[in-house]
Amino acid sequence: MAQKKRSRLAITLGAAALVAGALTYAFWPRPTLVDMGTVAQGPMQVTIDEEGRTRVHDPYVVSTPIAGRLMRLSVEPGDQVAQGDAVARMLPTSPSALDARTREQARANVTAAEAALRVSEADLNKARADRDLAQANLDRTRTLFNSGIASQAALDSDERTARAADAALDTARAAISMRVAELNNARAALISFDDIGLAEAIEAQQDEIVPLKAPVPGTVLRIMQQSEITLPAGTPILEIGNIESGLEVISELLSTDAVQIKPGDPVIIDNWGGTEPLRGEVTRIEPWGFTKVSALGVEEQRVNVTIRFLSPYDDRQALGHGFRVETRIVTWEDPAAVTVPAGALFRDGPDQWALFVVQDGIAVQTRVAVQANNGLTAALSGGIDVGAPIVLYPPAGLVDGQRVAQRSAYQ
Repeated sequence: MAQKKRSRLAITLGAAALVAGALTYAFWPRPTLVDMGTVAQGPMQVTIDEEGRTRVHDPYVVSTPIAGRLMRLSVEPGDQVAQGDAVARMLPTSPSALDARTREQARANVTAAEAALRVSEADLNKARADRDLAQANLDRTRTLFNSGIASQAALDSDERTARAADAALDTARAAISMRVAELNNARAALISFDDIGLAEAIEAQQDEIVPLKAPVPGTVLRIMQQSEITLPAGTPILEIGNIESGLEVISELLSTDAVQIKPGDPVIIDNWGGTEPLRGEVTRIEPWGFTKVSALGVEEQRVNVTIRFLSPYDDRQALGHGFRVETRIVTWEDPAAVTVPAGALFRDGPDQWALFVVQDGIAVQTRVAVQANNGLTAALSGGIDVGAPIVLYPPAGLVDGQRVAQRSAYQ
């Protein structure tokens, strides 16, 4: 009987111990599972990324110097031309081929100018007669005044009349000069129609083709007029530019990004179609901004930034005028920066950054000074050892001194 009691007691104590152990295990504090990384050291860059397009810095447009008929062009876009090469040909247009209405209008203008001149000459003769009469009356009145017969008022009136007659004569002479100039102008407009010698000389040159030469060596970028056509003077025909030495990149940056860069900053030109990125540098930041609507319908202030290629031409021969590229303007870089993933940082006060360093399984909150941050990686100015384990993406409930453990891929 006593032996049965001892066996029951042993079983009871064993069961109580198992229950106590299970409860202890269930309520024992466990470490928080977190993602962990390490502090690294290596090169780091902070860049401003934006799309851009290539362009020739100094394109030259070949235009028609005179009115005439353009011959069909033999050059094509992409052809190489030397300075002085004939890139187009044209035949001058004869002035005798102009319409009859313009000719009759010019002749009518000459007739009107001649009539106006005759009217002015008649006005001049009348002004001379009025001046002679006024002068004779003035001499007569002055003689009578000296004899005491005429009054002072009569003398003053005749003097005023004589001065007015002189002024009218001057006006008539000026009108004659103006009418002569108008007549000369009307006759000049008629020269192209009535000067037979000039018309014949121009017509004789119709078989002489006028060559239009390339002003600079380069590549034909585009052609505006391909077929044979009659064009007025000043019409653009084709555009020439030097892609080898004159190609550059224009990028439209946000104004808030443009104030962070300066001429001479290095640029990485990527996603242009080649296997390797190209090198460049900022050469000019325009001082004038403009409003541009983004794809989301948001108005943005943009600034044009010009980038010069530093990579040799052999590395970018496939690039031409108006090609799309992506630019990364380097605003900060360090070849041996102490870096951590940007997701490990969190705010500790208004102007302070901090992260959790893992020491013997304990998360220790540590303040750090951030030099630069590109959104993926942050560079620290010191205060932490390279290779130290840190907590990535710390959860909201994690506090200083709390035990942590590495989360496995299956947890």
